[in-house]
Amino acid sequence: MGPLSGIKVLDLSRVLAGPWAGQLFSDLGAEVIKVEKPGEGDDTRHWGPPFISDEAGDKEGDAAYFLAANRGKRSIELDISKPESLDVIHRLVKQSDIIIENFKVGGLAKYGLDYASLAQIKPDVIYCSITGFGQTGPYAPRAGYDFMVQAMGGLMSLTGERDGLAGGGPQKVGIAISDLTTGLYATIGILAALRHRDQSGEGQHIDMALLDVTVGMLANQNMNYLVSGVPPKRHGNAHLNIVPYQSFKTADSHIILAVGNDRQFASFCQLVSRNDLAEDTRFAANPNRVINRDILVPILAEILEQHPTSYWLETLEQVAVPCGPVQTLDEVFADPQVKARGLKMDLPHASAGSVPQVATPIKFSKTNIIYGNGPPTLGEHSAEILTELGYGAEEISNILKANE
Repeated sequence: MGPLSGIKVLDLSRVLAGPWAGQLFSDLGAEVIKVEKPGEGDDTRHWGPPFISDEAGDKEGDAAYFLAANRGKRSIELDISKPESLDVIHRLVKQSDIIIENFKVGGLAKYGLDYASLAQIKPDVIYCSITGFGQTGPYAPRAGYDFMVQAMGGLMSLTGERDGLAGGGPQKVGIAISDLTTGLYATIGILAALRHRDQSGEGQHIDMALLDVTVGMLANQNMNYLVSGVPPKRHGNAHLNIVPYQSFKTADSHIILAVGNDRQFASFCQLVSRNDLAEDTRFAANPNRVINRDILVPILAEILEQHPTSYWLETLEQVAVPCGPVQTLDEVFADPQVKARGLKMDLPHASAGSVPQVATPIKFSKTNIIYGNGPPTLGEHSAEILTELGYGAEEISNILKANE
């Protein structure tokens, strides 16, 4: 039994932010039913290569992208523009605790699938809408995508090498971080709404926006601006408020040196026989190191380039100076710590036999994470779900034909 066993989620979302939240609910033990467009399904089923293939290796299946955010769910194909499908969704709503959707603002109202309409069917339902810009404001009608929101929300003004240097200019994060973080915030909001429902019996509408989340997660960079009035600039792999806290080239690759306090800096200086740096008033305290980073960093870069990464990892660990290698994903999944934590796993899949997955990084001491099957094939559970909803054989046949 997972911590959310007994909770039922109706997932009307596609692509990433909504499905990411839905997958997390599945991992936590909730039953998640994913409604997909007949014949096409979630857009990300086609976002490849790479694609999985069937067990014989003959037939191409879903894209790896889809596999990242949909495990443990059951899939039903429904065309929401058809009366037969709406009747099915209404039955699903009546037994659901949570609905997740990411249609454009007002997009579901014409089908009677907006919060106001469905709350008439299930008054205590928790309905989470995920959009680019939220349900209100001048941008509300616009479509919003992760890449553009990373730019609009200020994240790309902070990410990338400094202007004037090779490779300088704004950069997006290497994953769809605004989508993923919105999925996590949505999960938190839904769990809070569940708690409120348990206490009051009331359901509610949750309005999640990628732009809100992107601005909200800028944390110390927001405060750097709000306190100083000066917008922070890109610093590449360096830290705006801590020095040295960045990547450095070694004799054979790169290393991250993450000196978080003056004691660690002194330990580093002692290790490399440069106590003079720790005693220099320009560098002894972090605020001065930040001010004088353009002097200090080249000195450290010359020192670190004298030995290979393996040398620095071993020696810096001995003196408790935080550091780490810059690893590619093949190195990540071969890392003994990643293996020890069980982050890679394989789950059963209807056509491929099994598919690789990355475990949810939540470790409970009492409750369980629930890993059932891998991501569903399109419409894999349509007949099964319709039977559970009480439809007869002829009705099921008619519904399936209407959604071909």
